[in-house]
Amino acid sequence: MNEALLRSLTPSVIGILVRRGADFAAAEDAVQDALVEAVRVWPADPSPSSSSRGDPMRDAKGWLVTVAWRRFLDATRADAARRRREDLVDGEPAPGPAPAVDDTLQLYFLCAHPSLTPSSAVALTLRAVGGLTTRQIAQAYLVPEATMAQRISRAKRTVSGVRFDQPGDVATVLRVLYLVFNEGYSGDVDLAAEAIRLTRQLAAAIDHPEVAGLLALMLLHHARRPARTAPDGSLVPLSEQDRGRWDTESIAEGVEILQAALARDRLGEFQAQAAIAALHADARTAEETDWVQIVEWYDELARLTDSPVVRLNRAVAVGEADGPRAGLAALAALDDSSPSSSSRGCSMPRHAAVAAYLHERDGDLATAARLYAEAAQKAPNLAERDHLTRQAARLNARRCR
Repeated sequence: MNEALLRSLTPSVIGILVRRGADFAAAEDAVQDALVEAVRVWPADPSPSSSSRGDPMRDAKGWLVTVAWRRFLDATRADAARRRREDLVDGEPAPGPAPAVDDTLQLYFLCAHPSLTPSSAVALTLRAVGGLTTRQIAQAYLVPEATMAQRISRAKRTVSGVRFDQPGDVATVLRVLYLVFNEGYSGDVDLAAEAIRLTRQLAAAIDHPEVAGLLALMLLHHARRPARTAPDGSLVPLSEQDRGRWDTESIAEGVEILQAALARDRLGEFQAQAAIAALHADARTAEETDWVQIVEWYDELARLTDSPVVRLNRAVAVGEADGPRAGLAALAALDDSSPSSSSRGCSMPRHAAVAAYLHERDGDLATAARLYAEAAQKAPNLAERDHLTRQAARLNARRCR
């Protein structure tokens, strides 16, 4: 059974059911039932001979649409409003090839409906379109899984009955796409390529500098992907990556898109992030990185977002530009800015890792080793956990010599 195929087909199948008249919540439930059935009956390794015998893999999307629509009709018949919905039964389309139209992007807009809060819209889209589990979404939000499950359920109820002719907010859609990209880039599910595809489609449909900025940012980050892991699967930090493995075509495309967006003089957070990524990509070696200019872009980004994550990354850049003690001072300023900011800053998964790195550069190996071990316990995925654990072990070994 091809899990990647199921994941790629899910949003368009939901979209088809919504276009046929199902409300969003019912469509999503019906498609989930169809996916369970697909896991049960689809062959693990379909062959041409099995396809010729009518195997569902011959038209996987059409099969999912047919099964999901029947599940929806079954649920509809059991509803109290039977008479009004019998028209849907009479008009059931005959099984056959599914429409070629890709409703995925339209489904993103539906999930970013104005009636939803931005956080609910992002969570709902990650669940319905991205196919992430509730636990993965909760980890992205740094909230308990039960809290996220309630948020998603409320969001589904809110948009139930909303049709595709009521699109959501572009800024929310961009945040959704970026979260999907990041989950695919560093999490357990690879959705980065799908996020780039959808952002390209959005950029072609909407003339907006922040859409271009997000596409540039994705391309610049994705270009480094081949060098991010060693052959054994371990994480390779940016400063140690083989830059000869970076995708120069993606870098060139990203820089070109970014320059055109910046020329419009409507700076936004994704353009600023892309500018930082472009400066990293422009450096032939880690030592040639223009950290001073990167700090300036982080200052711009902090003014745009006032995000503790941005200020945490800025502390790293300050440490590179002005020395580790300056970086530690910037980190302390983040922690001490307010009681709420302090709590939020220290709870961020990368906070301890940043502090460890800056303390190591300052020569305090004992503190750095302790903080690397602490960061490993908070790491969001196995690759980061292993990397941070090795860093702690490396420093402890140096101290014992």
